[in-house]
Amino acid sequence: MKLFLFPVFLLSFIHTISPSLAITNITTDQSALLALKAQITHDPQNILSTNWSTSTPVCNWVGVTCGLRHHRVTVLKLSYFGLTGTIPPHLGNLSFLTQLRFRNNSFYGSLPIELTHLRRLKFISFGYNDFTGEIPSWLCSFPKLESLFQYGNQFSGS
Repeated sequence: MKLFLFPVFLLSFIHTISPSLAITNITTDQSALLALKAQITHDPQNILSTNWSTSTPVCNWVGVTCGLRHHRVTVLKLSYFGLTGTIPPHLGNLSFLTQLRFRNNSFYGSLPIELTHLRRLKFISFGYNDFTGEIPSWLCSFPKLESLFQYGNQFSGS
């Protein structure tokens, strides 16, 4: 009798915690994106200021694509938005991210090392921004990376 009750308890426990795990995960993604929004000092089209809100589901935000399987952020595409600001370390928490596209904005400063946590990244585009400093040596550490565009910035080194 005791052996029969354990699987029933286990299934009940998994069913109870599964919905909260999904909420926690997308909440983590939402927090990371809101940290990015907080670092934006100029949003000429008011895209982030009017669309990126806690009253709208993250997967419906402009520039954000979520995967069908896990309902996590897989693509962040903010190219050509005319945004000015810095990249916060919190973006390293977008653990399902496969594409990071920031081309043709005015992002500046250095790239946070926390981006190395994004082990699923296949495509990175930082081209035509105002990033400075040494080209991060860790940019080659992404195991699935297929394309990297960093031209048109103020990086130094090789």
